[in-house]
Amino acid sequence: MHVLPKQAAPDPEETTENVDLPRIERAVREILLAIGEDPDRDGLMDTPRRVARAYAELTAGLRTDPRKALARVFDEPGDGLVLVRGIEFYSLCEHHLLPFQGSAHVAYLPADGKVVGVSKLARTVDAFARRPQVQERLTNQVADALMEHLRPRGVAVWVEGEHFCMKMRGVSKRDPSMTSVAYRGDLATNAALRQEAVEMVFGRSR
Repeated sequence: MHVLPKQAAPDPEETTENVDLPRIERAVREILLAIGEDPDRDGLMDTPRRVARAYAELTAGLRTDPRKALARVFDEPGDGLVLVRGIEFYSLCEHHLLPFQGSAHVAYLPADGKVVGVSKLARTVDAFARRPQVQERLTNQVADALMEHLRPRGVAVWVEGEHFCMKMRGVSKRDPSMTSVAYRGDLATNAALRQEAVEMVFGRSR
């Protein structure tokens, strides 16, 4: 099992490339006017610019090719489960553009000794998380990308998330969390392998 260190922040220049920042700024100014605020008062004068750059960073996955992270593989003997647990992620609920955040746990069964660098799994999660998203799709996209580009014998992905669209508005529940799961290949069909992976992540049946 591998536990990742915190990921470095994205390069600001890379995240704003091909993003129409002035258009976002105009839209944010309109939102401030629409809710009855004064976008020209001291505290809000720079808000449209800040929000534009923040959205560029939060949606950087739209301009990231997940295949790049998985393109380089290494030959290592062995065919046991490889697990990376606790990959921190931040995303935007596509229904309200409010954040959801949590941890992803990724396991795969190498085929023919082909493995990928640990940080590349984190980059794959980020590529799909940093865009307007729903948690179920994020989980399946990570699993499908690993199956397509790494070609392992099986993949399992668990995503645990807290959704601020539920905590801050609507039903306003403080502590709900959501878990979504995707199994592929041997981890979908072999119950014993699947149980081994679950116990490696959670330490119990689930």
